[in-house]
Amino acid sequence: MHTVRRTGFTMKILVIGASKGIGKAVVAEALERGHSVRAFARSADSMDPREGLEPVVGDATQSADLRAALDGTDAVVMTLGIRESMQMLWKEVTLFSDATNALVPLMEDLGPRRLIAVTGIGAGESARALSKPERIGHRIVFSKPYKDKTRQEKRIMASALDWTIVRPTVLTNNKASRSYRVMMEPETWRMGMISRADVADYVLNALEDPDTIHRAPVLAR
Repeated sequence: MHTVRRTGFTMKILVIGASKGIGKAVVAEALERGHSVRAFARSADSMDPREGLEPVVGDATQSADLRAALDGTDAVVMTLGIRESMQMLWKEVTLFSDATNALVPLMEDLGPRRLIAVTGIGAGESARALSKPERIGHRIVFSKPYKDKTRQEKRIMASALDWTIVRPTVLTNNKASRSYRVMMEPETWRMGMISRADVADYVLNALEDPDTIHRAPVLAR
């Protein structure tokens, strides 16, 4: 089980996809821990003002927007998501790989070196952790976005960055329990549920823990 960590080290964190879902939870957790946050999203101007928060409106697939947002940051957390709809059944998804292909070269050239990207169980090699019924359901509903998340993961893993890939299981809006499983080894991976708040808790803990570099855990309660 995982427990909360606190350190005295503070960072300026760029959160990409900051206005909704896991990104919004990461912003809240980072500010609670005393970090400053540059919150990057198309709808960043809708975020409520808070001390330490710098909203930046931008497009995560555009290098010019990302270049400006990276300036002066210590780490990047990538939490992009798409709106679930019937179109996912047939329409190709490229947001995750397009944004990653724009971001990674900039980070390699300009910094910062530290990247945490949130994908999900079913992306990359974690697909083998799904049971046969789970694989069938996943293939029917989430095939397009998760193929792109797999492309995203491959690009990150091939980079020169200090990356961590975080693969949450089924997401809920429950409050943070700060008690959850961090499954590092493939033989331990399994489906489950976890709150967005607990994913955010792990993301911040991972930023403070160099032992998570070049690891890709699955998270579940």
